[in-house]
Amino acid sequence: MIRTIRTLWYREVIKFIRDRSRVVGALLQPLGFWIVLGFGFGGTFQMPGAQNGDMPYLEYLFPGIVALILLFTAIFSTISVVEDRQKGFLQAALVAPTSRLAIVLGNVLGGATLAVVQAALFVILAPLVGLTPTLAGLAIILLASLLTAVGFTALGFTMAWWLDTTRGFHAIMNLVLMPMWFLSGAAFPIDGAPAILQLLMKLNPAFYCVELLRAGFYWPTGSAGSPDVVGIEILLTTLFATATLGIATWVVRRPLFG
Repeated sequence: MIRTIRTLWYREVIKFIRDRSRVVGALLQPLGFWIVLGFGFGGTFQMPGAQNGDMPYLEYLFPGIVALILLFTAIFSTISVVEDRQKGFLQAALVAPTSRLAIVLGNVLGGATLAVVQAALFVILAPLVGLTPTLAGLAIILLASLLTAVGFTALGFTMAWWLDTTRGFHAIMNLVLMPMWFLSGAAFPIDGAPAILQLLMKLNPAFYCVELLRAGFYWPTGSAGSPDVVGIEILLTTLFATATLGIATWVVRRPLFG
């Protein structure tokens, strides 16, 4: 089982590294998104309750872009499940003498690794907007990144297992991902949002991922929230990752076709 997990994990990493266009796009797209949104809304953004608009929008948006990298890299890494079905690799893996749990873990850990590494490369830019997380803060950021990456990779794996074409996968996941990201508190804070949006944000698992990332960047200052709040965010993010991983493991036990 361990050998299967390691092999599938290594395969996902190598496939990504060898695809240069994918590497460049994965790094430059979120950077461009951050710059365009940051400068576009920077002149009008003001934190609710702030007296002098003392937080630049580029700074506020930064943890949200980290979350964007995690979500999109994790989800779209699992498109290989659809491609492997079309090429016959997945069928061969399913008849091999190994557990299906190993297939899930190998793919999920591979996608999660890619997401965390890309997010870490972007975190290096944090000092450009005045964010200098402490060692404890970096540990929170790493934990949040791992849990977020595992949760959304498992979610992507589940969807990819049910869908038959890459076109369908792109359409469904874009329909799901963008609303989840915009309602995660990444682009605007929950305070001051209409009541219905506040409810949707609190029901959105990505909201707690973003809040946990934001806590890491400001830990241990008051901007990070109280330790109790951070503890709850860790618990909820862990439950999300565990639940999606469990669902992926359950789904993979059903027939691949039919």
